[in-house]
Amino acid sequence: MSSEIEADLSEKRLVRESGVAARVVQVIEGPVQGLGFRLVRVKVTNTNGCTVQIMAERPDGTFSIDDCEAVSRAISPVLDVDDPVGTAYNLEISSPGIDRPLVRVSDFARWAGYEAKVELSPPLDGRKRFRGILGAPDVEKLTVPIDLPDVKEGLPSRVDLPLRDLAEAHLVLTDELIRESLRRGGPPADGADELDEDDEAEDDAPAAPARPAPKPQGPKGKAAKADPKAPKEKKPPRTGPKKPVVSKASRLKSRDDLH
Repeated sequence: MSSEIEADLSEKRLVRESGVAARVVQVIEGPVQGLGFRLVRVKVTNTNGCTVQIMAERPDGTFSIDDCEAVSRAISPVLDVDDPVGTAYNLEISSPGIDRPLVRVSDFARWAGYEAKVELSPPLDGRKRFRGILGAPDVEKLTVPIDLPDVKEGLPSRVDLPLRDLAEAHLVLTDELIRESLRRGGPPADGADELDEDDEAEDDAPAAPARPAPKPQGPKGKAAKADPKAPKEKKPPRTGPKKPVVSKASRLKSRDDLH
């Protein structure tokens, strides 16, 4: 297989959205790629009525607040025109985060040696959920090995997962992963909370989206203006992990605004 074909397969998204999320992908993927970013995932939830979560990144895995705002400015007009959601919704744009989704072969290659949770559809030998340490993926065969801890006697400790059947995959947030992600200059963490070893409920629970901070209000509901003569308050330096980047343009888009 030529290196060009391998590179194309390595960067092709393996996880495909369905329903409203798939329609959003069709509308925004071109503009996002045109800016030099990669679309990671689109997820539509019923949080706060309806929320459209869009994850994107640069090819090196970074994604700044400026990048976030650039994507928001590019996709908001096309979302207004095509209206793939069809109702009022909250738009959220963010980096993938440290415990990021794995949606391309290159994602699995970049994070080989780290723990991940992978779900297949259809199942492999009657099993659809796997958790273990990723190995280097095979681009030609579209498989990735995973080392499974504490397997029952008689069962293989390493399984080759077919990426053609990938339904969902993401890294597991560990101290080792946080250190390595920060060393590489990747997206900041949302915290180092302890993980529950029983992940069945965790796998099926939707992620809670970040909410935009409310604007301060002055008299008669108008936004309060800062006093230019007032001394600026110094903020203490952060000592813990930072939160994922979320667009300042996170907003409620109303169907009435489209007409």
